[in-house]
Amino acid sequence: MKKSLSVAAACLLALAAQAQEPKEAKEAKEVKEPVEALRQRLAERLSTRGEGAATATAKPARPAKPAKAEAAKAAKAAHWGYAGDIGPDRWAELAPENKLCAVGLRQSPIDLREGLAVDLEPIVFDYRASNFSVLDDGHTVQVNVAPGNGLTVMGRRYELEEFHFHRPSEERVNGRQFDMVAHLTHKDAQGRLAVVAVLLERGPDNKPQPLVQTVWANLPLEKGEALQAQVQIDLNQLLPAERGYYTYMGSLTTPPCSEGVLWMVLRQPVPLTAQQLGVFARLYPMNARPLQAGSGRLIKESQ
Repeated sequence: MKKSLSVAAACLLALAAQAQEPKEAKEAKEVKEPVEALRQRLAERLSTRGEGAATATAKPARPAKPAKAEAAKAAKAAHWGYAGDIGPDRWAELAPENKLCAVGLRQSPIDLREGLAVDLEPIVFDYRASNFSVLDDGHTVQVNVAPGNGLTVMGRRYELEEFHFHRPSEERVNGRQFDMVAHLTHKDAQGRLAVVAVLLERGPDNKPQPLVQTVWANLPLEKGEALQAQVQIDLNQLLPAERGYYTYMGSLTTPPCSEGVLWMVLRQPVPLTAQQLGVFARLYPMNARPLQAGSGRLIKESQ
C-alpha cells in the first residue's frame, strides 16, 4: 500500500514539473528573443556602416582623371617629328620599340657613293590603274592604293602597301640631295619590305607631273582623315623612263626604324613643276631624316 502511494506521489510530482516547465521555457524564450532581435539589428547596422565605409574608401582609389592624364602623357611621348624634342636624334627615347633608331647598324637613308656597278636584274613593275585614297597623317602625304599592284625582283613578289613623300629627298646620290622623293613601300608574303625611291626634282613649269597632280587634287581637308578619290591612278606614270637603280639593305626612315629593308633607288629623277613642289612645301617644309652611317654596307648599281 505504501509502495503504491509512493509511485502515485512520484507521478504527481512529474506531472507538476511538466506543467511548470513550458511556462519557464516560455518565459526564458520571451526574454531571449528580444535580446537576439537586438543583436540582429545591431549586426545589420554595423554591416551597413561597414559597406558604406568601404564604398567611401574605394571611390578615391579609382583616380579616373590621373589615369587619363597618364594616357595622354604616354601618347604625347610616343609622338615623333622632325625637329626639337621629338626630332630624329630623340626618336629612340620616345618609345622602347624605337631603339634601332639609335643603335641600328643598317639604318637609312644613306649617301649612295661608290656603288659597285654590276649587271643588276631589272625590276619588273606590275602597276595598273587603281582606286586610291589620300591621307595626311601628320608626318607626310600618304597614298593608299587598292590591292593588285606590285613588283618582282630577285625572284620574289612584293605587293604595294602605300607610297608617300619626303622633302627634301632623304637619300643622296654622290652627295647630291633632290627637291623631293617618293617612297613606294612593298611587302612580300613573308612580311619582308622593299622600298622603291623615286627622286623628284624641279622641271619645266608647263609640264605638270600627271600622277602627282592627281594626288594633290585629292588632298584631304583634315589631317588623319583619308579621302577616297573618285578617279584612279596608275603608278607607271610616276616611274622614270630609265629604270636603272641603286640597291642596298637598310631600314625604315621613320620610327621604329626597322631594319632588313631592301632599298631600290631609281637613278633617273622625275621632274615636277615649281607649283607642284610648292604644294607639298606648304604642308611639310622639311620631313626628311638626316643621313645615317654607311657602316661598310655594299651598294650595287645598274651598269
